[in-house]
Amino acid sequence: MKEQKKELQWSHIYWLGVLAAAGSYTAAAKRLGVSKGAVSLRIAELEQMSGVALVRRTTRSVRLTEAGQALVDGTRQAFNAIEQGFDSIRDLAELPRGVLRVTAPVALGRQKIIPLIGGFLRQCPDVRIEMELSDHLSSLAQEGFDLAVRHTSNVPETHVAWLLRPSTTLLVATPAYLAGHGLPKTPADLAAHNCLYYLRSAAAPAWSFEPAKRPGERLSVAVKGNFCANNSEALRGVVMADQGIALLPDFSAREDVDAGRLVELLPGWKPVGVFGDAIYAIRPYSAYVPRAVRAFVDYLKAELGPEAGAASRT
Repeated sequence: MKEQKKELQWSHIYWLGVLAAAGSYTAAAKRLGVSKGAVSLRIAELEQMSGVALVRRTTRSVRLTEAGQALVDGTRQAFNAIEQGFDSIRDLAELPRGVLRVTAPVALGRQKIIPLIGGFLRQCPDVRIEMELSDHLSSLAQEGFDLAVRHTSNVPETHVAWLLRPSTTLLVATPAYLAGHGLPKTPADLAAHNCLYYLRSAAAPAWSFEPAKRPGERLSVAVKGNFCANNSEALRGVVMADQGIALLPDFSAREDVDAGRLVELLPGWKPVGVFGDAIYAIRPYSAYVPRAVRAFVDYLKAELGPEAGAASRT
């Protein structure tokens, strides 16, 4: 009876750790695959067994009490070791399997990652992918993601990062827009154009460029326009409607440039500081990487470009 009670305690404590990471009963229930009421009951039972309050409940969220946080902190490493040990045994199976939770930016995910998912699932039918498309930079550890695809120039030192492909930023407009408004010859000419820009803050927008022949020098130009958005796919849609000039990542614009639907402007100048210079797959550092994660990263590297051969930092 005493051993059975201890076994119950371990599962209860594990659920408390999931609740702490998820931040709400609803999110914890979704991650555990149970009802919200089941999570609430399990935490109440744990509080009864321990004799202290472990969770501080509010109308919008839950927070652990000092005792609850101490319990989670004291057992997290053990539960992580158990999970990694089980995953390493499961990975002895011939094919990757299990749930793979992935997050990616909306535009990049829709245009480059989602079209590849079908091919991966055909190769690895025992893997189930849960994909969240969001421009919110999630905390991978806290929100339970196995992998994030990121368009960035800087990868956190605490994460493992695989280079999927380099990326460049293109200054583009449609032939129809340029026919009506003229072709800019220098960055300074952009001040006279309708510039559709990526919305990052309430500050007046400015675009920066480096001359191709003198890298390291930088010229910033204040721009203005009648449309801005925090999504490159939205910017592309308005540019394609002949409404102005925009900076777009190459994965959003290169195909249209090659087809003549967009014109790449100022070829002697390199846009800097707007979008990342590479696409990475990242995850928090861990001594163990599940086979499903490794298989998915290898698949993305192969599909997104032969130049993305080796891992950038492991």
